[in-house]
Order: sequence, then structure tokens, then C-alpha cells
Amino acid sequence: MEPPRGILFGTNGVRFIPGVNADPGFVMRLSECIGTYFAEGDILVGRDGRFWGETLLYAVTSGLMSSGRNVAEAGLVPTPALQYATKSLGYRGGVMVTASHNPPEYNGVKVFGSDGVEINRLDEQRVEKVFREGSVTRANWRDVGTSRSEPSVVRTYLQGILSKVNTKLISARKFSIVMDLGNGAQAVAAPYLLDGLGCKVITLNATIDGAFPARGPEPTPGTLGDLSAAVRAAGADLGVGYDGDGDRAIFCDEKGTVYWGDQSGSLLADYVLEKKPGGTVVTPINSSQVVELVAARRRGKVIRTRVGTGDVSRTILDRGAAFGFEENGGSIYPDHIPVRDGAMATALMLECLAARGLPFSKVMGNTLPLFFMTKTKVQVQPEKVKEIMRKVERQADGRIEKVDGIKTWVDDKSWVLVRPSGTEPIIRIFAEAETQEKADSLLRSRVKLVKSG
Repeated sequence: MEPPRGILFGTNGVRFIPGVNADPGFVMRLSECIGTYFAEGDILVGRDGRFWGETLLYAVTSGLMSSGRNVAEAGLVPTPALQYATKSLGYRGGVMVTASHNPPEYNGVKVFGSDGVEINRLDEQRVEKVFREGSVTRANWRDVGTSRSEPSVVRTYLQGILSKVNTKLISARKFSIVMDLGNGAQAVAAPYLLDGLGCKVITLNATIDGAFPARGPEPTPGTLGDLSAAVRAAGADLGVGYDGDGDRAIFCDEKGTVYWGDQSGSLLADYVLEKKPGGTVVTPINSSQVVELVAARRRGKVIRTRVGTGDVSRTILDRGAAFGFEENGGSIYPDHIPVRDGAMATALMLECLAARGLPFSKVMGNTLPLFFMTKTKVQVQPEKVKEIMRKVERQADGRIEKVDGIKTWVDDKSWVLVRPSGTEPIIRIFAEAETQEKADSLLRSRVKLVKSG
């Protein structure tokens, strides 16, 4: 089977549809290239609960061993657990078999450095160069790598989170929380974390299933209706929904209102900057402008990046930032590890709510200025993307930012962003304004323009 053509690494690793445009042979060959890139040291590997996950993990292990790397196998774990363990247990790097929030038919590979953060784009290009040129290092019969089990990954991960929050403050509140695990990998970690924090935990969709039958692998306000209803029915303090590999968390307040990740992220940024006034927050170009207003109150600074957790994480490291987040629910607390982590975000949110001493809805209302965002995605033919983006830029009316895609400021408080996805054949469109009507109008106009492409 021919491997995916063109650039291998997208916004978040390498993604493909097993049995359609990639197979275990491709993954083994890619993993030989990854092992060649690392050149030395032991590599930690793991997978989430997607179909083909176990098969592809064998292919990853075989490719790494073929290049001479020793491999430690973590099995089925959340992505941030593997990242944290890669760093804290002293591995040279990590490889995770996952496609995060992509539809169930997808799977993929993410590569982490010794710090647990996704390798940067230049290093991705180095792996791709080895792949295209076929310049892999293959061990001889004496030097082939070995494989062993690494059973301590989840335990190490949960201990790390607990060490970074005020467990006594959280436990004293005796929170009641509904967790929609989305048939994903946080089912092996997050409920045990919350139990250890003295919470009453109600779980939904806690059976790991690669078909993601309950609501799909991507948590959004549109897919978390059952979570909202369960929070209201149980009289819970809050709810949280995770994506397929557990690195993202979308929150719901006690009234059942589900918040996008840049709203909850801005709240957490405010809480972190309260403790670290003047600090820096990193977030991609598609997040709400609310964060600039929140940061200004704390004398903080906001840095905008391209969309993609690797860009946010690397910028956090480069700038010594205090916090980072994405609108999709990815929150990054570098005091723990500078990668997005759904369970760490949950523990930090509980600490924030415990410290404020008010219901979730009141904390949100007291902290965040009111803006309205709307978003959608349009399926496109890959070969038409460049021409569509040229058309969007030609017809933009207002100040343009080109950090990632085309972001047009219609006025000081209204903007619309059009950007191609790095993982799927779609164009994503975001709009924000002071009224829902204006945001919806901006979105409709760009959707019409993209579809006319």
C-alpha cells in the first residue's frame, strides 16, 4: 500500500486511515525513521483505544527496534500520561499511536522529545527527509533493540498532577462532578484522579471503544448534550468531557452550560496570572480575544501562535510562559508539563473553583467579558485549498493577520478566521463579535465564499 503522499506531519503528528491510505508497513517504515532521528536512548511507546491501535503499536515497536532503539511499552494510556512519563522517567523520546479527536476511522502517530513535548517542525522535517531518502539506520543482528513493559505510566502521571494542585483545598469542597469520558483513553486515569481529590464522580461513556459510539471522539458544546443533562439531573457542581486520547477537556457549569475551550482556558489563565501577575499566556490565532482583556487586568501578556499544540507548547518553553490553551479544549500548565492535558486541566479547574468559593457559572460571569464566537468546517477538495485561500485574502475587508490562515479584523472587536485544517481535508472558519447575530453573519459570509471556491 502506498503511504500518504506529500508532507507526512500535519498540525498534530502523522494521521491516516489504516487500510485505506496507510498500513502497518508504512508505520513500521516511519518508525524506523523516527528511531534513526533519535539515534540513541530508549523510547517510550503507547496507544489510545482506537481501532488498529494495538496492531500499529506493534509496528511502531518493530520499526524502532529495527533502528536499534530499545522500547518500553506503556500499553493503553492517555496521550499526556505518555508525555509526562517520557520526561519524568527519563526516556530519550516517546511515540504515541493516536489520532486525537479525528473521526473513528483515523489513526496516527505523534512523536515527543525527551521533554515530553511534540518535536518541532524542523525535527519533523528531519524525520521526513530520512523517510523520503530512505536513509534509515538499521541495526545488525547483534544490535537490534529490545522491548519491555513500562507499567508505571498512569500512576506516575496521576502522582504528577496531584503534586501540582492544592489537594486539601479541593477535597474540602467535596465537588460533585460528571465526567463524560467519551469512550476514550482518560477512562484509565481521570476517574481515579478525581476520586483521589475527594470528589463524588459520576461517569458517562466510560467503556473504551474505538468506534466512539456515544458522541464521537471530539467534545464540543454540540456533542455534550448528555453531559449537560446529567449535570443538571444530578445537581452536580460541574461536568467535563474528554477527547479520544485525553489531552483535551471541555467544561460544563452547574446550570448545564457548556463552554468552548478558550472560555474555560481564559478563566484558568486568569487564575494562574492571579498567582503569577505579569506572566505570559500563549494561545493560537483562533482563540477568543477575551484572553487579552483578562491578561491586561493581571498585567500579563498574550502571545499568539499558529494552530497546533506543538506550536503552543514550544512557544511556552521559549518564552517561559505561565499558561497556554487552545479553543478546542487543550489547556497547558507548564508547572506540570508544557503539553495539553485534560486531567491536569480538570484538577486545576477544581482548584480555581475551590479558591473562588462560588458556583462555576458565577465564577465565569464574574471573570470573563462577554463575546460571542461561532465556528464551522467546510469539506473541500485538497487541490482547491490554495485557490480558496487566495480568494479569501483578495476579498478581505479589514486588517489582516496571517499567523495561520487568513484572520480579518472587521473592527476592533470583531474578526473572522479562515484556515485549512492540518489533519483533515476541511477548511475551518471562526468568527467572533460582541453580538451573536454579528458573529453568525460574519461566519455565513465566509462559508459562502469558501463554498464558491
